[in-house]
Amino acid sequence: MLTILFDGIAYGMVLFVLGCGLSVTMGLMNFVNLAHGAFAMLGGYVAVAAMQRLGLPFLASLPLAFLVAALVGIVLERLIYRPMYAKSHLDQVMFSIGLVFMAVAGTDWLMGSGQQFIRLPAWLQGRFEIAGIGIGRYRLFVIAVCGLLAVSLQWGFTRTRFGSRLRASVDDARVARGLGIPVTRLFALTFALGSGLAGLGGALGIELMGLDPTFPLKFMIYFLIVVTVGGTSSITGPFFAAMLLGVADVVGKYLVPQVGAFIIYALMVVLLITRPHGLFARARA
Repeated sequence: MLTILFDGIAYGMVLFVLGCGLSVTMGLMNFVNLAHGAFAMLGGYVAVAAMQRLGLPFLASLPLAFLVAALVGIVLERLIYRPMYAKSHLDQVMFSIGLVFMAVAGTDWLMGSGQQFIRLPAWLQGRFEIAGIGIGRYRLFVIAVCGLLAVSLQWGFTRTRFGSRLRASVDDARVARGLGIPVTRLFALTFALGSGLAGLGGALGIELMGLDPTFPLKFMIYFLIVVTVGGTSSITGPFFAAMLLGVADVVGKYLVPQVGAFIIYALMVVLLITRPHGLFARARA
């Protein structure tokens, strides 16, 4: 049971990295970007291409996946996303859904419809046991990397000048501009950060979640559940939501496979009924 719990935590960590990028753009920029999964898929394919075609090691492919997704994100933000900031949420949803289908079709045409695989280095393969708990080396690596990311993001958004300027820009962009804060540049950097995190999550998740052109559609609901249940006001909420949902999904599919895929949705409904504004949202007066 503890081995399953450990696997669920690793899965939840990947969900956190994938979902927190959406939380950043949705919560801090008030932009509903349902094409977030397309950036995750891009990161995954960059990692696959870097390892299979360029011969780069796995560890070198991870920062490359982040950088390429972030660069594509900042270009798209400048060219096609920025005009949508002032639009309604419905317009943003329809716009980003269209991008998802374009990304799926384009990837299928360029890379084929088959599953993509990577070969992990020998030191990340296999399992070892501690106190009867089977610990997968790759899952332990994922937990360490994603845990470090979670701490860094929380610190960056709450304890740095960048975070305080970004929060001020979101609260009132006009006043922030009047104070000399480069709001447009901050939003572009934030969008690039969210896209880069999605790309990194896509690369880390190849081994656990698989990768094919339908990736953005298959996992869109998971990203949305993490953000919806965790809330968008902090990094802490999506982190614990991802852990909870990752463990529930893995445990449910392993112990009761007949209804395993249903458990995560039932849990989401219960959490949204009991905590409609997110796990750590304060009650409104």
